[in-house]
Amino acid sequence: MIFHHPQFFLFALLIPLLLYYSKKRQNLALPFSSLYLLPAPSFSLAAAFYRFLPWFRALVLLLFIVALARPQRVTAEKEYTTKGVDIIISMDISGSMLAEDFKPENRLEVAKQEAVKFIRGRENDRIGLVVFARQAFTQCPLTLDYDVLTRLVKEIQIGMITDGTAIGMGLATAVNRLRTSDAKSKVIILISDGSNNAGKIDPVTAAELAKTFNIRVHTILIGRGGLV
Repeated sequence: MIFHHPQFFLFALLIPLLLYYSKKRQNLALPFSSLYLLPAPSFSLAAAFYRFLPWFRALVLLLFIVALARPQRVTAEKEYTTKGVDIIISMDISGSMLAEDFKPENRLEVAKQEAVKFIRGRENDRIGLVVFARQAFTQCPLTLDYDVLTRLVKEIQIGMITDGTAIGMGLATAVNRLRTSDAKSKVIILISDGSNNAGKIDPVTAAELAKTFNIRVHTILIGRGGLV
């Protein structure tokens, strides 16, 4: 807990003075020649309250000072220690990914399931997601929020982009996401089921770009015969 205005605690120095003044007032006595002339004292609730009244006032004053100081609760901040690995999953969502080589699942659903398994198996590595068909775009930038990333993977559908298979564009977009990263290791996982037939950048050129920025590329071919 912290206080927004700790300077108000200076007023707490007045509390001992208040107690001293109150005690001095309580000790004031009338002069009597003999105490035997006074009746024997008896317990009185009012007298007891009056006796502890200065302490009650001091407590109220202290609470008032604390309120003026504005106590604020500080929540603990989570610190993440990364392993120095940035990963982009670049996934093909062209129409051919609807082929049911893995009945009852189609290629895209199997690819999404494998991507989710991969994400859940990582720890403290930043992971992003790129999807491509005739064009490519970033579905999720590099993040440590695996729950959000997993949800975005599950939401991928055929038809989000005009049909086609621009592998080079999918790879180049992933490279663009990683090129400014200062991570010790940068990796692209390319998931596709076919050959390049669209896009302004061919796969070879995109692969050379990845090499220029020290980015490793791992390709997963999905289709007949399973995952390769």
